[in-house]
Formats: sequence, C-alpha cells, structure tokens
Amino acid sequence: MEMRDRLHLIGSIPLDSSEQVFRRLSDELGPFLRCMPDGETGERSRWVYFQRQMLLDHPAMEIDPTVPPYKFVQWDGKVVREIEQVRFKPGVDPATVTFETGYDKAALSSWETFKRLRTAGAIPRHMRFQVSLPTPQASGYLYVSGPARETYFGVYERALKSALANIVKAIPAADLSIQWDVCQEVLAFEGYFKDRPPHYKKQIFEMLGRLGDAVPAGVEMGYHLCYGSPRDEHLVQPKDAGILVEMMNGIVAATKRRVDFLHIPVPKDRTDDAFYAPLKDFKRPAGTKLYLGLLHHDDDAGDEMRVAVARRHVSDFGLSAECGWGRTEPGRLPGLLKGHRVAAEAL
Repeated sequence: MEMRDRLHLIGSIPLDSSEQVFRRLSDELGPFLRCMPDGETGERSRWVYFQRQMLLDHPAMEIDPTVPPYKFVQWDGKVVREIEQVRFKPGVDPATVTFETGYDKAALSSWETFKRLRTAGAIPRHMRFQVSLPTPQASGYLYVSGPARETYFGVYERALKSALANIVKAIPAADLSIQWDVCQEVLAFEGYFKDRPPHYKKQIFEMLGRLGDAVPAGVEMGYHLCYGSPRDEHLVQPKDAGILVEMMNGIVAATKRRVDFLHIPVPKDRTDDAFYAPLKDFKRPAGTKLYLGLLHHDDDAGDEMRVAVARRHVSDFGLSAECGWGRTEPGRLPGLLKGHRVAAEAL
C-alpha cells in the first residue's frame, strides 16, 4: 500500500473551522492521506442532527402526534436522547417536496479554502478534497415516524442527489472524494430498529447502489460503515465482523461503478481472531481499498496488537479510527493524531 493510502479519516474533527482542520491534518498526517475532510465543523459536528432542525422548520413537515418520542439507546442501555419524530403534513404531496440539505453549500465553501491552501503549499499537492454525505436512512430512521419513512427516503434521496450534482459540477473529478456514511443501515442489519421492514436488505443495497452510481467516474467514491457514536460510544457492540462483511459484499454487488474504498469499525477490546475471521469472506474487487477502524485514543500497544491480529485474516489494509472525532473530547485530538501517525509509520 502506498504511503498516501495508509490512513483514512472519517470526517469530523473537533476544531473550529475547515482551515484549522486542513492545516492541522496536513502538518501531522499529510504524507499518509490521499484525501482530506473539512472536519464537519459547526452545525455538522453532531453529524445529521442539524437535518432534524431543517425538517422541523420545513413547511411540508410536522411532528407526528400519533407516535411516542423515539428513544435513542446506546449499547449499554443508556438513553442518549428522546426524539419527537416528524411526518409529512396531511394533504402534502411528497412528490412536490424539496429539502435543502446544506451539504453542497458547506462542501463548496470548504473547497474554496482547500483550494487556496493547496495552491499556497499548505496542503500536499496530491491531496483530494473529501466530502462525507449521509444516506436517506440516517435522518429517516431517527427523525421520521415509521408510517412516513419509506416515502421520506425517496424524497431525501432526491435532495441528496441534487446536492451531490452541485458538488461534482463545481469540484474537478480528480480533486474530489465522496464518502457515503452508512450507519442506520448497519444498525438495521443488527436488529437495532424494531420496525425495520421485511425487505430491509434489498432496500438498503439498492439505495446504496443508486447513491454510489450517482457519483461520476473519476471521482473517488467509497463507503464508511458505522455503529454510531453519539456519545463517542457504539450504539451496538458487534459479535464479529460478519455483518460488516455481508454489507460490504452487498454494496459492491449493488454498485455498478467502481468502489474505491470501504471502511469498517473495530471495537477497542477486539484483539481476538474471532472478530476478524469473517474478513476472509469479503469478495474485494481489484482496486478497492479496505480501511480497518482499529486505531483508538492513547492505545499504541493495542493498535499494534489489533493490526497484528487483523493481518492473520486480511493481507492488505489501511488504518483508521472507528468513526469521526466530532463527538469526542477536543483535548484528545493531539493523542488521536499522534496515534495515527505512529501506526502509519509502522505499517
């Protein structure tokens, strides 16, 4: 694996601006990155939470009075928060509804900063600009009530593709990397959502395939699989990598264009062969990079051990954290960056 492919960052960084993110990442990890996110600063720091406010403010949407607030529960049973869910207002034709997600505006603003810094030499010349986008299920499962959800998926997918079109129109293909953040889908496979539809697997793979195929050739494109991190902890603790492998195989099969990279998380305590053993069943296409999210804060020895165990089951992979860092304590950032640098140098 080339030096610039050794590390992958998911997206969010606990800093105040995209310029701070670009400068910090370039200084500390630049040689090991092929693409760089803008840190998802500001309202995006809590991932899709700002989309809930967009829905609450939307004239076509309202709180659904027929369902109780949704309890967002962590792996250990702690309720992270209770969320009132929305629906389309009676009489609204969803086909006429448009959502302004804001992802294109944020990306294009950060791109101008990225371009300026790269031209000035503050960002390595080879670096692509990474844009991480959610799927319709991200906000749909959390913020939209069950009866309205499937309709919402279609409306939001249309909005995402519109934002994506604006992004790829403005940023040259050779300079761009698109990452689809796949979280609620992983949780659905794990049985986290009790009202998942019987056809959830078909629904998920077809949707992820359509999103991937909407990214033009020449633009780098991949998927980040996730177990959630609203309080910097998983919503589900996986038994092993089996479901992640099933999903990676399904995504690759459903996507007509090339999948350039896939990322999966690895819990900190998994230094056992059992977690990694299913990776032998990953039907990886030629040219698809695999990133294992096994780097954890202030745990160089554990990182080294997880890398060693993973190597017994998959020969070629890059390194990453489990998820983005936007919800982590900002004081941990120096340690996270150092841990990534140490692991990349040793790979």
